[in-house]
Amino acid sequence: MARVLFTPVFQSVKNMSADSTIAPMLINGEWLSTHAGFPVVNPANGEQLALVSDGTADEALSAVDAAHAAFASWSVTTCHHRSAILYRAWELMLARKAELADLMTREQGKPLRAATNEVQYAADFLLWFAEEAKRMYGESIPSARGDQRFIVHHHPVGVVAAITPWNYPVSMITRKVAPALAAGCTVVLKPAEATPLCAVEVFRILEEAGVPAGVINLVTTASPAPVGKVFCEDERIKKLTFTGSTPVGRKLSAEAAPSLKRVSMELGGHAPFIVYPDADPVHAAKGAALVKFLNTGQACICPNRIFVHRNIATEFVETLASRVSKMKAGDGRGEGIAIGPLVNEAALHKVDKQVADARDKGAEIVCGGQPLTDGNLAQGHFYAPTVLTGVREDMLIYREETFGPVAPVVVFDDEDDVIAMANDTHYGLAAYVYTNNLSTAMRAFEQLRFGIIGINDINPTSASAPFGGMNHSGLGREGAREGLLEYLETKLGGFSI
Repeated sequence: MARVLFTPVFQSVKNMSADSTIAPMLINGEWLSTHAGFPVVNPANGEQLALVSDGTADEALSAVDAAHAAFASWSVTTCHHRSAILYRAWELMLARKAELADLMTREQGKPLRAATNEVQYAADFLLWFAEEAKRMYGESIPSARGDQRFIVHHHPVGVVAAITPWNYPVSMITRKVAPALAAGCTVVLKPAEATPLCAVEVFRILEEAGVPAGVINLVTTASPAPVGKVFCEDERIKKLTFTGSTPVGRKLSAEAAPSLKRVSMELGGHAPFIVYPDADPVHAAKGAALVKFLNTGQACICPNRIFVHRNIATEFVETLASRVSKMKAGDGRGEGIAIGPLVNEAALHKVDKQVADARDKGAEIVCGGQPLTDGNLAQGHFYAPTVLTGVREDMLIYREETFGPVAPVVVFDDEDDVIAMANDTHYGLAAYVYTNNLSTAMRAFEQLRFGIIGINDINPTSASAPFGGMNHSGLGREGAREGLLEYLETKLGGFSI
């Protein structure tokens, strides 16, 4: 690898071309670039933004070497010292919010307003865990023996390997790295190959905030399998944390099992959105439109099955379709853009396949229902925001996560059956309920088998709240107090006096 003088990506990427300097990785405190790079493109127009270092298993091993060596000193720093660094990183991220959001929009595609909101959310994790770092409390436990005392301490697990996704390329980094650093762990991160430039910028902020050499390491690659193999098999890595698809999560969990490292997985979702007959259909439809088309539907908490009681279905669908049909698609930096591009051609094909399957089996396309190819949209991966009615359980969209801008509506009659319909999935991440009846809300909250449930609330997430799912949606929780505990071992001391 070649050593390079690091230039902030968001200042230089606008002028990068195929023969430009290759964006570097961070290993043991040095920004290093490989001799060959892989292209990163804007999904809205196919424009190449930069070439990025294409790391291999060798770079991954070097990063693990650095993290392992740095752990001895970092793990014994005071929690107040680690807190101060995270607090400084929070300040820096907020100061660069506009630049980071612009980079995210060009690299990932989401509208600029949504990208700005994500940077704020990412910064929230830095601040939360800066505060939580100072709250790693132990405890003393009374013993039945008069000459014995029990003391419980928490200690960092060790080197952490983290793999983050493309759909939230900044906040998913801080949601993992911030608690790891707060706990006293060292980190090796592999970002998604579609969005490595955002990761470079986040690591630049962390380095500038004062994180020592070797404590954080960044390996970018176009071929994630060899790097993932190192993460799973290297015995020096004590925890693997992954956000991504359920099939990849299963594979990583299986490969990590022989080394018995701790694993946390934030995987796919298939969220139900239940609208009971006592709910205001207009209010519920407005909420559904906001959360379903969040990040162009490319979020694991987006509703994938919208269950509406027959008595209010007509008004609900009319309101939903009216709002969705007005959503403007395009480059996220454009004025009034609500729908950005899908991440790639394969994602576009998957969405179109699900819609076509539903249509062929009898579903009605109320609005949308096709790729968008007019004018400048032809250069990107755009799909029209879509509403489907008449959706049944034999359709692909009823069973598979869509990850795109399609709202499938299912009409129900029996309130006792809708919970069973909502729970009829292998996933268990998020669910939503609209009702004005407290008893109905409580029964739904208790009976739905999902890790996050919004009751008349389309944004039941925060840095201070635990995020995670059940069943095939993952293992463990991120954010909140639980997010810090994921990076700590519990140590018991029994003292005879």
